[in-house]
Amino acid sequence: MRIAAAIFVLAVLAAACLAAQPSDDDRIYDQVRLRLAGDRDVKGGALEVKVEQGVVTLRGKVRELKQKEKAERLTRKIKGVKKVVNELEVETTPPARSRGET
Repeated sequence: MRIAAAIFVLAVLAAACLAAQPSDDDRIYDQVRLRLAGDRDVKGGALEVKVEQGVVTLRGKVRELKQKEKAERLTRKIKGVKKVVNELEVETTPPARSRGET
């Protein structure tokens, strides 16, 4: 009887510990957000990050192509990331007007 009770208590404790841990997707999300926001080139604080079963989707706008590429590279390096869907858009700036044009 004591063995059965001990096994039951251990099972309840194990279930409680697993429930208290954030899911892998939540951990990946947090790490991607921190890495992108903290990178001096990407400056990704305003980028949208979505994680589903290890697949990370990046959305938003960046100023240069190198920012888009670096954001993807940084994301791929995070443990647990299976795939990166890079939907970042590079902003196109309109041509500057010359003086005298209206």
